Amino acid sequence: MLVHSDRTLQLSNSVVTIGALDGVHRGHQELISHARKHANELGVPLVVYTFDPPPKVYFKNTIQLTPLFEKIKRLKILGVDHVIIAPFDSNFVARGVNSFLNELSDINPLKLYQGPDFRFGRNREGDINTLRQRFSVNVLDPVYCGSGIVISSSRIRSLLMQDRLSQAEQLLGWTVTSMETVIKDQEEKILPS
Repeated sequence: MLVHSDRTLQLSNSVVTIGALDGVHRGHQELISHARKHANELGVPLVVYTFDPPPKVYFKNTIQLTPLFEKIKRLKILGVDHVIIAPFDSNFVARGVNSFLNELSDINPLKLYQGPDFRFGRNREGDINTLRQRFSVNVLDPVYCGSGIVISSSRIRSLLMQDRLSQAEQLLGWTVTSMETVIKDQEEKILPS
């Protein structure tokens, strides 16, 4: 798997999914699995476009479930060929919809796989319909847990804050030792080396 900064990758064809992917939870895994299968069928690379930090961490100062190195490791396990990591900062937030669409055009997606609530661009002006004006988009339904509730990073974060580790792990699809570990990862990220 190759890792790229934003606006650097150019491909003749690809299958792409875009998102914060904080936690790389079972819902994200399902999305990537569908995209991976389609990329295999087409014989093209699978590209994941993600952000560091995730937008909710940037805007709401919430705990980040997966430090970048861990996210990259999990994406590699899921069979992703290329990961684009955009620094989610004030410059990125100010980017217009067309700037982002033009960047996507550089990787020539034959298909985009997205969740239904995907938004992008300055003031979240772009959505699935905006993507469909330029690309073929497959929108996957949310993934639900056994109790019928949508699996989401926010829900997992809430379970971890309540020290309900086994429930959080069921939604993540991988093991977390404790909320303290998640917080420690955050502190290590911001401490100078």
